[in-house]
Amino acid sequence: MKAQVNEIKEGLQHFHGTEMFYQIPLLRTRFTDGLKYLANVADCFWLITDTSVIAKSLMNRSEFITIDFKRLSEDEQDYTGYEAEIIYTDGNDIVLEKHGYRVTDFPLDELRLFFVNNTLMLPSEY
Repeated sequence: MKAQVNEIKEGLQHFHGTEMFYQIPLLRTRFTDGLKYLANVADCFWLITDTSVIAKSLMNRSEFITIDFKRLSEDEQDYTGYEAEIIYTDGNDIVLEKHGYRVTDFPLDELRLFFVNNTLMLPSEY
């Protein structure tokens, strides 16, 4: 598992901007090369779909949305009952929404994404 995590982190460092946009058909949300890579290597298309649905619902509150995935510590898990959480902010640390996940197979402990102009991307692709 640790080898996979290191491989994913190393792979994500190669994405700056994007050459192609992909689209979630029903949502019509666009996402970048970096997220396409992440979805394939980490088998996490669910993450792109979930974050897109929530971020789209928050567009009326902020044009720029920061999305932070975080695996919770064991103490936090005992307290909240969640294994991970995703926090949506306006980019200025104002929390717009927070979602807990009781179980996740996402290999990374944390990840930041941006949602701007109906496009989900890695910060290095902004």
